[in-house]
Amino acid sequence: MRSPALLLLPLTLTLAACGSRGVQAPDAYDLSGTIGGNWGTDARLRLALVGTGFPDVLTNDGNQAQNVVSTGVNAWNFGFDLPDRPSLTSLFGAYQVVAYNDANNTGTYEVGETFARNKQWLIYSTISGNVPAITLPGGGEEITPAMTVSAGWNLYDRNFPLSDTNPRPAGKVTGYDISR
Repeated sequence: MRSPALLLLPLTLTLAACGSRGVQAPDAYDLSGTIGGNWGTDARLRLALVGTGFPDVLTNDGNQAQNVVSTGVNAWNFGFDLPDRPSLTSLFGAYQVVAYNDANNTGTYEVGETFARNKQWLIYSTISGNVPAITLPGGGEEITPAMTVSAGWNLYDRNFPLSDTNPRPAGKVTGYDISR
């Protein structure tokens, strides 16, 4: 007769495989960098993936695995895992990871909460090829110019001109620094 513990082992291993991977050091995540600047006293810094895409208009997702670690006064290291795709229906879009002070402790970035971002955009596309320029809804400001991307996540740095390496596939991104 088998012991009950042996019978539960496959179930335990299956559940462990389905769960989150737990908190890791910031550089173990898909995207890592620093957060700097004065966020006030007792800031509850969190990260969220925000942006616009097609056919989804707006993404605001702070439910990805992440870790923010204080490294001194007004200085933090962070890590953030990118989802496989921004949403089930996203074909392409432009996104950023923003740092925000989760003042009301909801775990969701809300308009009015202090936030910061940088000039690096995460471009998502389901296929490799040319993507059109992305503008704010309603014909507003151009977020990104038309460009050529690889399937999946790409990193576009607005500080530099388009080139063979800008945008680039974003398998593992370091130096995604954010400051207020």
